[in-house]
Amino acid sequence: MSAAPATLAAPARVAATATTAIPLRRRLGSSRWVVLGTQLAIVVVLLAAWEGMVDAKVLDPLLYGQPSKVVEQLWYWISQGTPNGSLGEQIGITLLEALIGFVIGTVLGIVFGVGLGRVAFLARVFGPFIKVVNAIPRIVLGASFIVMFGLGLLSKVMLVIVLVFFGVFFNAFQGTREVDKNFIANAQILGASPWQVTTRVVIPSAFSWIIASLHVAFGFALIGAIVGEFLGSQAGLGNLIRQAQGTLNQNAIWAAMLIMAVIALLAEWLITRLEHRLLRWRPPQQSAGAEA
Repeated sequence: MSAAPATLAAPARVAATATTAIPLRRRLGSSRWVVLGTQLAIVVVLLAAWEGMVDAKVLDPLLYGQPSKVVEQLWYWISQGTPNGSLGEQIGITLLEALIGFVIGTVLGIVFGVGLGRVAFLARVFGPFIKVVNAIPRIVLGASFIVMFGLGLLSKVMLVIVLVFFGVFFNAFQGTREVDKNFIANAQILGASPWQVTTRVVIPSAFSWIIASLHVAFGFALIGAIVGEFLGSQAGLGNLIRQAQGTLNQNAIWAAMLIMAVIALLAEWLITRLEHRLLRWRPPQQSAGAEA
């Protein structure tokens, strides 16, 4: 007699779960809008305070710039162009340098990170060399690359590669080391070759580490391109910043930084979408960490 109520109670619990899931999704959706609204409010308050302090002569516009003048400078670049050509050309040059270096640096970082993580002998041999190169200040490398490769594209790409490589390498190396040894042992028992173990067990297991590094790596790519252009170039956003510094045009510096921020946010959105697509087979808590 007690089995019937229990049987009837099961669908009721399922229905209750389904009904509570919808409000939960609605709350999560509304919380996103609350977060976005709060972020926009903070930006508006900071910009208004900045503008007000400049108008009240608390801040010197020559040293700190002014939001309204930054917008005017940005509009002038869009409508009239920059000293080096159109604004689109400058953004395109910087993006090209960043993207080429990002792709090459990411591939090299994954290959070396997984390789050294899998082969202890290689890690012991090349570990000290990697640590020494990583300790060299990037601005010194940038100056050296300009002397070696000139003011063109190659010197900026080389600096970007170095910056991206180490960010991806250390994550790929650590992710490879963190792979469950039982997974590797089971694959070997089933007859998998070392190459199959690496490609079908190690890399998929370490993929969340690798994807997480890309969020930081693209920021490094932009930094490398901008710093390289600032040190020596004929075009690009970094060149615009250097020219603005030479003429004490703080508003132009802020305008270039604003463009960089927009590019970085768009790249972060794309990488997050890629992460969700590639890691959707994993539990949400393992693939959503980089959203913060």
